[in-house]
Amino acid sequence: MNEEIKRRVLRVLESGILTEGPVTREFEETCRDYLGVDHCVAVNSCTTGLEISLRCLGIGPGDEVIIPDYTYPATADVVCIVGAKAVVVDIDPETLLIDYDELETAIGPRTRAVIPVSLFGNPLDYDRLGIIKKKYGVHVVEDAACSLGAEYRNNKTGTFADISVFSLHPRKFITTGEGGLLATNNKQWASWLSSYKKFGIRSASDRNQTLFLDIGTNYKLSDVLSAIGLGQVQFVEELLSERRRLAECYIELLKDVPDIRIPRVTPFGKHSYQSFCILVEPRDHLLKVLREKGIEVQIGTYCIHVQQAFQSPEFFRICGEMSGSLFAGSHCLALPLYPGMAFEDQETVVNELRDLMRE
Repeated sequence: MNEEIKRRVLRVLESGILTEGPVTREFEETCRDYLGVDHCVAVNSCTTGLEISLRCLGIGPGDEVIIPDYTYPATADVVCIVGAKAVVVDIDPETLLIDYDELETAIGPRTRAVIPVSLFGNPLDYDRLGIIKKKYGVHVVEDAACSLGAEYRNNKTGTFADISVFSLHPRKFITTGEGGLLATNNKQWASWLSSYKKFGIRSASDRNQTLFLDIGTNYKLSDVLSAIGLGQVQFVEELLSERRRLAECYIELLKDVPDIRIPRVTPFGKHSYQSFCILVEPRDHLLKVLREKGIEVQIGTYCIHVQQAFQSPEFFRICGEMSGSLFAGSHCLALPLYPGMAFEDQETVVNELRDLMRE
């Protein structure tokens, strides 16, 4: 949070326009140009963004949406919130991304969409997803929470799916405090999403007239938060370069540490390294000891099918044994990675890991 960001926020406070206004529109336009998409819509979280994406596509009761088992619970929550059923499939233990064969097997007559997750910043195989989309006529709503700046075949994440939804939570390297960003090339959907997040308001030719043409709600992103995002997004490529450099340092340092595996990057993909994860055993013991030593490691994410919230057969159907997800859930460890991290700190992390692996 540098001085430029503070000045931007102060200008908003002094303007008197604290809710969504011109700064949010500028933020949407800046992100649209960066991603190379036709439309960006800012909302108050990635979760609400995923929810209204499903609503925009008319998905609700009686419909099914396929999701990966290894993801943050929000991916599953939004399907339930709109009244549809989440069909949960396994992941590829090599990439930690949705297993495309399992996805295709799970498609049935009620399948309306799939929500693949570009987890930790690893881009999806959009070629394979495109084939599935065309073959079965399903929508692709990408949970791109972690993958702002990731690329596939030299194009940014956000340009491939019907709708991609990014997170701007403080844990992400581009943040607005809380917030989300939807990207789409469909003008009609973008118009509906922009209206729905503002109570269903549509613009009228008479500026003195307000029209409520649809049911909507309040998922707007304030100008205060958008100012924070604008102050950061201008440095997005610098921040990405630093994350990738730090990731390469980790990869080099870890190459001679036995029994540690690094998840595979999608072919033709360029990882954003929102998180740098390894697969290791015993994960939970290492996590506990490293934290005791002051090294803030974290699990990767969660196995949906073992969580109490997702046991209702009315809203969830589990497909398969989830061996890949269970493996990731018990072996994935996220190492510290942040702007300004010193090489000596990375050496400390890896040396502590190496010593613990020898015990």
